[in-house]
Amino acid sequence: MRKSLRRLALAAATVTAAGLPVPPGAAAAEPDVLAVDFGETTGAFRGGASGTLYGFGDDGSPTQALINGAHITNSSQKPQDGLQHPSGDVLNIEDGFFDKHGRELAVYVQDFYPDWAYHGGVRPQDTRTYDQSDGSWTEGGNGTWDYLEVVRYVVTDIATHSAHPDKYLFVLFNEPDWIWYQDWPGMKDQFFADWTETYNLVHEIYDDVFDGAVEPRIGGQGNSHWYGSGEPADRRRERDFLEYADANDVLPDTYIWHELGTNPDQFRTNFSEYRALEDDILGTDTELPITISEWGLLTDMSTPGRIARWFAAFEEAKVDAQTAYWNYAGNFSDNIARANGANGGWWLFKWYGDLAGSDTVQVTPPSPGVWDSLRGVAAIDEDSRRATVLYGGTDADVTLKAGGLDPALFGKSVDVEVREITLTGAEGVQGTPRLVAAHEGVRLGADGTLADLTFPTHDEDSAYQVLITPRQARDVERTLGAQPWSRSIEAEDTELTQAAVRDATSHEFQASGDADVAWFNQTGSRSDFTVTVPRTGTYRLQVIGSAPAPGRHALFVDDRFGETVQYSADLSSTRGKWIYRGSAEIEVELPAGEHELSLRASRDGTTALPNSDITLDRYVLTDVTDGEPTVYPASTMRLTGGAHLAFDTARTRGTARIAGSGQRADLYATAWESGYHDVAIDFAGSGATSATLSVNGVEVGTIQAPRAGSWRSTAPVHLSQGINELEITSDSGVTISAVTTTRNRRADASAVTVEAEDATLHGSAAVTTLPDGSGTNASGGAFVGWLGNDTADSDNRLEIARRDGFDEPGKYTVVVRYANAETVGDHAYNPQVVDRGLQISEAGADGYAGRGEFRNNHHWDSFWERSVGVTLTTADGSLSLGNDEPGAWAPNVDAVTIAPVTAGGFRTTAR
Repeated sequence: MRKSLRRLALAAATVTAAGLPVPPGAAAAEPDVLAVDFGETTGAFRGGASGTLYGFGDDGSPTQALINGAHITNSSQKPQDGLQHPSGDVLNIEDGFFDKHGRELAVYVQDFYPDWAYHGGVRPQDTRTYDQSDGSWTEGGNGTWDYLEVVRYVVTDIATHSAHPDKYLFVLFNEPDWIWYQDWPGMKDQFFADWTETYNLVHEIYDDVFDGAVEPRIGGQGNSHWYGSGEPADRRRERDFLEYADANDVLPDTYIWHELGTNPDQFRTNFSEYRALEDDILGTDTELPITISEWGLLTDMSTPGRIARWFAAFEEAKVDAQTAYWNYAGNFSDNIARANGANGGWWLFKWYGDLAGSDTVQVTPPSPGVWDSLRGVAAIDEDSRRATVLYGGTDADVTLKAGGLDPALFGKSVDVEVREITLTGAEGVQGTPRLVAAHEGVRLGADGTLADLTFPTHDEDSAYQVLITPRQARDVERTLGAQPWSRSIEAEDTELTQAAVRDATSHEFQASGDADVAWFNQTGSRSDFTVTVPRTGTYRLQVIGSAPAPGRHALFVDDRFGETVQYSADLSSTRGKWIYRGSAEIEVELPAGEHELSLRASRDGTTALPNSDITLDRYVLTDVTDGEPTVYPASTMRLTGGAHLAFDTARTRGTARIAGSGQRADLYATAWESGYHDVAIDFAGSGATSATLSVNGVEVGTIQAPRAGSWRSTAPVHLSQGINELEITSDSGVTISAVTTTRNRRADASAVTVEAEDATLHGSAAVTTLPDGSGTNASGGAFVGWLGNDTADSDNRLEIARRDGFDEPGKYTVVVRYANAETVGDHAYNPQVVDRGLQISEAGADGYAGRGEFRNNHHWDSFWERSVGVTLTTADGSLSLGNDEPGAWAPNVDAVTIAPVTAGGFRTTAR
């Protein structure tokens, strides 16, 4: 088990003024040196590494904030009405995918089949007749190869119903090297014939539908790994295919293979071999795009430092690449948390997407021949005069050796900001990345060389973002010290009683520090650790671990019971990959000074709490006394449409300039819980000006300044638990220096919460009361189920009468505490999870007031939150929650909160 001594040292560490732990008396390890030459560009940023396989479930799952924030550019999904998995149909998810950043949506045509491997793993013959109106089939041949009929149905459906038929990539064969065409010498000719026939059919359909105006795109060969280009004959799949496709004018538009069970350096070798083979066969004038349609192992999923290594390799090669689909559909291949939250993996996707519009530059790692070492991606955005480095994959601190920064762009000195994301597990929440280092006014040499700077590293599973800009008007070093106090403790480094440290294996999800605490299943099981907090106040304790069912622990403070830690389930009971970690959060009052915190499986020492056998990975304690103010400076915003960072005056240095219509600043804010947050926007204008703020696609208000100057506008805005997309636009022009969010619990009085069991129930909707021994986190221990699945003579819904708080027309957020553990069918390794839809209707109004898809949350007794935006048009029309899609149930509902999107307008003051 690596890092044990280092972790023990950190547990007893002193703290610098910047809030960073320093091992007492420990000699600093030699830092890794990452060299970046910003003057040596390697091409336009492609952004293709942030792809997913079955990352999308249904329309609205994941939420649009998660989709847009992660900047997903490519994904592979199943055909509409395909039977391989319950969700992921391309036409259902294309609107959300293409909303902002989606570039190419691949469809696995064979996923129309219900079984894995397709058709029992054996190439079909002409034994069925397919109805082209709905894709159904009857037994008995009709003179046409069965799979050709499948291709015709799938491609025609997309060509005639998609709003983006030009942005699809048809993957005709997935893993043909072991599905249908295992014996290459014996089946090569059959594959070539089948490839040609299906390839030509796709073109024929598009020609018929679009009369040459839209050309289809086809991907292949699609093998389960890279075969190379040599002997023996069964290793010649790539060479033979390219030679045949070139000679017969059936080349794929994109070349595809998988990188499963390999590593980023092996991909680099395979990529080089492919380009050499391509040059040899097709000539140097032809270079096909490449998609690595599956990559990574369980230890890579949701692990920022490991993902950083892969992203560096894929961006260097300028390919598209999609994380493997080992588990659940609709969660970006394990890179989101809960219904709308970010884990560490999501934040790396987000950072990577922030590089859009930049040019990548040369990065030289310290150990280029060692794949599991430090790797990075760097880019420069000349319009915003912003240089970025993303790196991860080392236990050592990192020294950045940067050169090539043009003084004409950056001036004589620069500001440097470094942020960190850590491993929080697949369902564990990673909050907004914290600033871990800041350097103000660092001298830039006349040749563009930056003085070497060394940055702290949490561990090799973490990833880091370095932002370099000209001097900003704000004090970046002061921002570092102004962050809420926070500390991280590895569970395996605490004092354990009736529990034990378990070393993680390479066949499961990565554990923080490569170990966790297991066998926490006795009445005496406890984990004790000492913390020293800087002031008397409220602290959030986040416990990262794996709970197969909703469960509980008792938190003791100085040997006295403090709070019950309530866990939601993190693992589906159907083929979930152990161990799938999540997190639980509670708040506890602590006086200033030293305290012993003790997490225990029993409150009374004689009876174990329900489902307390939970593995423990890491604890994070954070000061939230002041509402945890979180600053999103302009330097971290995503600027589009011509918006850019400005440095032309002392007052606007480092601000986001939105110069008019079509320009926008996007930022992605974390809310640890649904509720009102004061959203403060610091801005300036050269005269009277205004700007509009939208949150999660809903316009919430306008900030206004009556004259030139610097201003702050603040409003209490209801944010959804998890990630919230904030968009700022201005027709008149404005500069934004920062947005700050601060939890405002007093404003929660504007929201109304209704327990589902207290609502009016219709049809078969019924209340279920859960026993305390279930460990449930249902409020009041009860919920309402059997909603939806309406028939001609049934109306299974929950009705909420209007009352004070939502008795006016307007825009509201409806927060639904829900459970959905539905699965359909079976699969070799994927839990066949189902998204359940929920529609909210308003009496006296047409259509839906709002709707959402609710992802599977692993257990029927476990409840998550999912927010839905609604627009109400009456003052007294009751709200009904259900699902009127034929044969579809709604999620079970524990409680419903209805909140106006704001609890008051913006208040503007001069700064």
